[in-house]
Amino acid sequence: MPKLFAADCDLSAESIILTGENADHLRVLRVRPGEQLMISDGRGMEALCVVDLAGKDGCRLRVLERMAATGEATVSVAVYAAFPKGDKAEVIVQKSVELGASGIIFFLSSRCIARPDEKAAKSKMERLNKISQAAAEQSGRGMIPPVRWIPGFGDMLAEAASADLSAFLWEDADGYSLKKHLQSAASFRTAALITGPEGGFSQEEAQMAREAGIPAVTLGKRILRCETAPLCALTALMYESGNLE
Repeated sequence: MPKLFAADCDLSAESIILTGENADHLRVLRVRPGEQLMISDGRGMEALCVVDLAGKDGCRLRVLERMAATGEATVSVAVYAAFPKGDKAEVIVQKSVELGASGIIFFLSSRCIARPDEKAAKSKMERLNKISQAAAEQSGRGMIPPVRWIPGFGDMLAEAASADLSAFLWEDADGYSLKKHLQSAASFRTAALITGPEGGFSQEEAQMAREAGIPAVTLGKRILRCETAPLCALTALMYESGNLE
């Protein structure tokens, strides 16, 4: 069943009119009158609808049932990833959204190979937010995780440190694993996972994380690629918190 996000729609109404990109998307899917689809307001509410009218100017939907979204995790997990080269950022966003991340934040660290300026970063975030929306629709999410850019390493650490649980993924973390960190933690509602670039974090950056109150943890004895580490950490956290059953 198709699912669309329509933040400007009033799900309490008896009928919904879709225009613009959403209507275009339904035309691509060849949706016809009588077919059902799910509409989400992106804020945790959904409506099961049936297509009453589908035309070139838009679609009219009749609301059959309203319900709270069921595709969200019980913990809010933000993924902070050092900006990678190539299309790796797209992979991180798409898969993090599917796994349940509440947001994806890219930042610059000393060993980042790709170093976009402000204009390029803004353009990249716009594209990545579209990828986030598509992944949220495909995976049945109740909200669209925002993709943001924080160029400053210190600013990123300050934000991540405000979570109930935070972790700095670093291969030289003296054997203290993410598993141990999660299992020793008290209950938490928010979490922040910080992963590095292709060349990993520097000693100085790890020290900055410690000073910000964020413990360094490992993901085992193998070195993971920069696009693999955030997905591995996010999966482990979702499993330990009971969100992968």
